[in-house]
Amino acid sequence: MSAVATALQKRRDEDRGALIGYLPAGFPTIDDSVEAAIAIARNGVDVIELGLPYSDPVMDGPVIQAATQQALANGFRLRDGFEAVRRITQEVDTPVLLMTYWNPVVQYGVERFADDLVESGGAGLITPDLVPDEGGEWIDASARTGLDRVFLAAPSSSDERLRQAIDASRGFVYAVSTMGITGARSDVDQAARTLVERLREAGVENTCVGLGISTAEQVREVNEYADGAIVGSALVKALADGGVARVADVARELSEGTYRGR
Repeated sequence: MSAVATALQKRRDEDRGALIGYLPAGFPTIDDSVEAAIAIARNGVDVIELGLPYSDPVMDGPVIQAATQQALANGFRLRDGFEAVRRITQEVDTPVLLMTYWNPVVQYGVERFADDLVESGGAGLITPDLVPDEGGEWIDASARTGLDRVFLAAPSSSDERLRQAIDASRGFVYAVSTMGITGARSDVDQAARTLVERLREAGVENTCVGLGISTAEQVREVNEYADGAIVGSALVKALADGGVARVADVARELSEGTYRGR
């Protein structure tokens, strides 16, 4: 079983949902991003989603865009992401998934990327702009190396697309709760619940919901029907506003939502 699936199963055995926390590598500095990732792992986050800054982040909302652009302006390079993963996994056992658009992986070399991710201790990769029927090269590389691969499913996805995402994913399927870009919202869309129901009917083992989740109440709401809730902008904003101490506090607050029925 994959490291990520194992973490989700552990929470399921405890009758809890999981909390997946996103932070961008290199923001506000490499050292800060490493310390922040370690801090959220020690304060209730079950899986770390470490984003690789990219010059054309079409899915990212303003909070994450500003953070990744600052990281790039500071000189972030893709190899710095592997070093960040290495440093994080030396300190905590929490699985670390890299999140990246597909073009940087192709430019780096797919096989080389997979090997370097394994060597750094990473658990796998989330690829928001790669669809399974175009992901054969990554599917083969991740199968060879044992890395998890997380594909996205959206409310607009056809039943065939959902089945493709389920068949191609290892770890979990990332259920996009709303159409559009990332960012904290006051309400998590009803579309997320319907999407998870469709994924369940199609045979998904693990599915986690992301985009728009920013409070412990929303984490709890999502974890009543999904296997995990993914929080990004709220953690990035906490890091930007109050540093590592603040992001640790917010992670701890969010983790209260993993207790079902409370």
